[in-house]
Amino acid sequence: MKKNILSALLLLISVGLQAQEKGTLLIRNGTVLTITNGIKENSDVLIKDGKIQKIGTGLKAPSGADVIDAKGMYVMPGIIDAHSHIALSAINEATSPVTAEVSTGDAVNPLDIAIYRALAGGVTLSHAMHGSANAIGGQCETIKHRYGTVDPEELKMKGAPRTIKFALGENPTRVHGSGNGILPRTRMGVEEVFRNSFSEANEYMAGWNEYNAKKNQKGFKGVAPKYDLRLETLADILKGNIIIHCHSYRADEIYMLMQVCKDYGIKRLVFQHVNEGFKVAPELAEFGAMASVFSDWWAYKFEVYYSTAYNATILTENNVVTSINSDSRELIRHLYHEAAKTQKYGSLPNDKALSLITINPAKQLGIDDRVGSLEEGKEGDVAIFKNHPLSIYAVPMYTIVDGIVEFDRENDPADMRIYPNPEEQIDVTIAVSDSEYDRCMQDTEFLFNH
Repeated sequence: MKKNILSALLLLISVGLQAQEKGTLLIRNGTVLTITNGIKENSDVLIKDGKIQKIGTGLKAPSGADVIDAKGMYVMPGIIDAHSHIALSAINEATSPVTAEVSTGDAVNPLDIAIYRALAGGVTLSHAMHGSANAIGGQCETIKHRYGTVDPEELKMKGAPRTIKFALGENPTRVHGSGNGILPRTRMGVEEVFRNSFSEANEYMAGWNEYNAKKNQKGFKGVAPKYDLRLETLADILKGNIIIHCHSYRADEIYMLMQVCKDYGIKRLVFQHVNEGFKVAPELAEFGAMASVFSDWWAYKFEVYYSTAYNATILTENNVVTSINSDSRELIRHLYHEAAKTQKYGSLPNDKALSLITINPAKQLGIDDRVGSLEEGKEGDVAIFKNHPLSIYAVPMYTIVDGIVEFDRENDPADMRIYPNPEEQIDVTIAVSDSEYDRCMQDTEFLFNH
């Protein structure tokens, strides 16, 4: 028994070490759902050194390359979750309404088992976000699901644009106003936090611009402004170097933040959750703001009582770049089912429904030139399904990151038998009283009948 457990652990470790590499892999004979260039029947996808080299028929595998026969299966881009907290533990720096100086990238955990479970659902990449306690929270990290590496840096998607978490409504007002008696106590206070912070950042930039313009002048005796990481980060938002991802529910507040951003010249804006986004869909489209939504979550607290399962469809049909996210360690495993709900609620065609979990979240994270669709030159992040990924019968069979197979259902370590024969099994019989047994049976009967 100990030998089998050790074998399973060694396999997991080897997966982790392997995940640091860029793989070469040929996927043969699949139905390739490119997302951006239609469907290619009975086609091959060749990934070389982590990049998609060729999509076509009759492709040859390079010497030493792994080969997957995907005959009868569907090959699609790896699923992307634009709102996640996996690979993180504490996610809120709830000590100030503004904590732009902190970053989740400083605390990602590459050994979080949720990463592997996400891989088992075809998810190759996620946005590890700060929480929503602060009006202006911390910076987030875009991560590749290279499960098992011991180096947190290997988890990060190198070169991905910087992002930051903002929050509207009840969360920051409860944590700071109600909890600590400081601004913001109200929704109008949240707006003031934004405006005051951006004004301070403008003054900070002006001070540095003046100093840099004069420091080489003869006789200049000024000193540099005091360096402030919080204001540096806010200044980078104003410069367009950081994408805002804002926790939001109510339409009035969504509209408010767009007005604030217009006043300060900010254009890179993605709303998260966006439960009432359907009310301001044309305004979102006009601004160029994007929306990352739940498929059908609402009414879990007072400020989200008013929404609709048609939200994603309405936003999409109004030309808002829309994605469906999980915000959950569990839901991330079946985002393909969440995308399929838009076919029940709104009749989105296959390509648009799949875009909600592939190319659209890639656009929201600023990485659509690298992932989100199967195109030559893009990174080799792929999910292979038995049955169509939008079918209720869909089963993820392989998940591939940079050409490395990170999940293989047929060889999943979680399915390895720790006890290969009945003699080695442990007796886990639990003694219960007759009354406990009767109550248990009554509860079971109730569940089956209701």
